[in-house]
Amino acid sequence: MLMKGPTVMVVDDHELFRGGLVGLLEERGIRVVAEAAMAQQAIGMVDERNPDVILMDLNMPGMSGVEALQRLTAIAPLKRVVVITVMADEESVMDALLAGACGYVLKDQPIDQIVESIRAAARGESLLSPRIASRLVRRIREPEDTDSHGSDPQLTARELEVLQLVAQGVDNQEIARSLYLSEHTVKNHVSNILLKLQVENRIQAAVRAVRGRMV
Repeated sequence: MLMKGPTVMVVDDHELFRGGLVGLLEERGIRVVAEAAMAQQAIGMVDERNPDVILMDLNMPGMSGVEALQRLTAIAPLKRVVVITVMADEESVMDALLAGACGYVLKDQPIDQIVESIRAAARGESLLSPRIASRLVRRIREPEDTDSHGSDPQLTARELEVLQLVAQGVDNQEIARSLYLSEHTVKNHVSNILLKLQVENRIQAAVRAVRGRMV
């Protein structure tokens, strides 16, 4: 069968989980070009195998996923890394995002949501699972409860609707369905929002939105 879609490196020290995940991804048109059991191994393979997306666990022996993220960001800044883990606490999420992850999904999520996080990363988007997005929002709000609104960017009413859904971790397809728009229109709105907020990706937009009390 002709494989279409992004190429992926899967990095996880649990062999049974890794093998099962690889099989499910390939069934859905995601070509796995490399597997690694440890972060150091993955770093050494990234140039040779050249995956579009690296799907990586956080908790591995030898080198943590966060340290691996930092090293990958330094040596291959254009590579997109999606964290896949059982760790859903706010500290782990924030550490991974600050280290350079463009997505964060949990191992118990449906495989189709994991696949969509990979496709989003390959498109240059940043995607969080809804559960992770809600935790991130709560973490961001905690130290900012007494903060003022500051200078609000001039977002349109429709852009604010889109931004609210982005902050909830909703992808473009679902935003389009919810607001009765085309995906192309949603993509344009997201691009305008990033420009107006002066941020680089959806995760940063969500942080700015919550801190600025725009959502």
